[in-house]
Amino acid sequence: MSLERAFDELRFGQGRTLNLRALQPTALQATDFAERWLREQQVLGVEEVLLITGRGNNSVDGYSPVREAIVRLLPSLRRRNVIAGYAEHTPGSFVITFAPITALFETPRRRREKPAPVPRPASLKALDEETMRQLRDLAVLSLAVLGLHSPTRSQLEDEMQRHFDVLSAALPAGNDREALLQQALLRAAEEYEAE
Repeated sequence: MSLERAFDELRFGQGRTLNLRALQPTALQATDFAERWLREQQVLGVEEVLLITGRGNNSVDGYSPVREAIVRLLPSLRRRNVIAGYAEHTPGSFVITFAPITALFETPRRRREKPAPVPRPASLKALDEETMRQLRDLAVLSLAVLGLHSPTRSQLEDEMQRHFDVLSAALPAGNDREALLQQALLRAAEEYEAE
């Protein structure tokens, strides 16, 4: 192992490194996988990650379609407030820093961008009582930041649904989605309170 790789392992570890070069996906698969993974990392509260694309040395004409797809994806994720910034770490990797979770609620969707599919319960009432309480508290905080200190029931429910839609789109599939949602709600509330 090179000294540089040892420092990267120490700085990022396995949990904060996505090695697309080792996975050998197509450019489309790499884009989908990287976006999902980066959204998860943001919701989990990670500050920075290492994304390895490879530089294309073993590709035809030294061109890496995966690297180019990621280069196109990163500005889009920054515009949508998933990431705060990125920098080339080596010719085949990027260090990515994340935007606060609350920034997700401020991002208008562009017409040409497809909305992320949201696995949604038939009703928010399908969520457990603690999750509903956290959603309600976050909605009250976010509306207060906007200057609405006495929201109507409808406004509160709309804000709860909006927060649920945004955060649940970033959560990984699995049995612990609601626990992860609660963590994300808590982190977002802490960010609003810090403002």
